[in-house]
Amino acid sequence: MNDDERWMRYAMNLALKAQDEGEVPVGAVLVLDNQVIGEGWNRSIGHHDPTAHAEIMALREGGNAVQNYRLLEATLYVTLEPCVMCAGAMIHARIRRMVYGASDAKTGAAGSLLDVLRHPGMNHQVEIVSGVLAQECAEQLSAFFRFRRSQKKAIRLAERAAQAGDTSEE
Repeated sequence: MNDDERWMRYAMNLALKAQDEGEVPVGAVLVLDNQVIGEGWNRSIGHHDPTAHAEIMALREGGNAVQNYRLLEATLYVTLEPCVMCAGAMIHARIRRMVYGASDAKTGAAGSLLDVLRHPGMNHQVEIVSGVLAQECAEQLSAFFRFRRSQKKAIRLAERAAQAGDTSEE
């Protein structure tokens, strides 16, 4: 297993923390000199914070760890292609590399929908490595959404059954 796969597996384990908290399972780990300086998982719902994405949480921890908002030479590993907000934060942090697993055709800002991180008009471009453990990362997300849909379906069926029971008593 190469380093990119090793750190992506680490990020996938962080995504499980998000899932355990009822959040979309995305995990991110920020690595500098082969050491973790920041980690995060989606926490937007629990924190009531639209910016509490895995990448932002990892970048915040990384800035605190090195006591600088510039994270030069760092690599961010994330299980899902980042959105525009997270891509912008990576540019401001001046990370060197970003490695992601699953692509996101709907909101991906690292080449799928937009390519913010390598846009020639930006004052910093980030090296992108895509598709590391892509299938496993995509399956982690798909399984979460399948489970959520089945939960919602079970709730609807229970509500219908309760309503049917209420009308039969009248």
